[in-house]
Amino acid sequence: MTKKSAFDIDRFVATIKSNYRQWNPPIITFIATRGATPFEVLVSTLLSLRTKDEVTGVAAQRLLDVARTPETMVKLTPREIEKCIYPVGFYPTKARRLLSISRILLDRYGGKVPDTLEELTALPGVGRKTANLVLVEGFKIPAICVDTHVHRISNRIGYVKTKNPDKTELALRKKLPKRHWIRYNELLVAFGQVLCRPISPFCSRCPVADMCPKIGVDRHR
Repeated sequence: MTKKSAFDIDRFVATIKSNYRQWNPPIITFIATRGATPFEVLVSTLLSLRTKDEVTGVAAQRLLDVARTPETMVKLTPREIEKCIYPVGFYPTKARRLLSISRILLDRYGGKVPDTLEELTALPGVGRKTANLVLVEGFKIPAICVDTHVHRISNRIGYVKTKNPDKTELALRKKLPKRHWIRYNELLVAFGQVLCRPISPFCSRCPVADMCPKIGVDRHR
């Protein structure tokens, strides 16, 4: 029996990188590359949860035009924040959380966003996905942010075999070379939005189709 060769993650990442310019970057990456502060990245990431990129970008810009720091954010009322961020998903809840987080940052951290996973996930409404994305895009600290695209594609290519994003993050932390951590989410989100779709992916146009066993893919284009 021939031993199955290991998945070449370096070639996979390099190939996705070489095609990346053809696709739109994820909205948080786009915001971060325009010089956003860690607080602006945190705010934008919270707004992006369960919200389309095009909605997140506009809402984040409206809010940040009014409040770019915790100091200015706490001067707003929940209703004022709601008006700025509508129609992001769960906008009333997010407005309250942004105020709570801003107060905590002022009270405990001198108005600065903490740069550890433990401190970030202790903030209201900040889960591991959000915290890891803030570390990567706000601080350029190696971290693994696993959203639905990263979870789906990492399993589809057979690099990991996991049931949910949290388990995917843990598996990738053990297996993915650290040199890929910062760009992995950015690359796979863009790839997943354009080609490696959840249903009927565009395998005929995929630059890594020769590497992919198409695990879980029932039909493709």
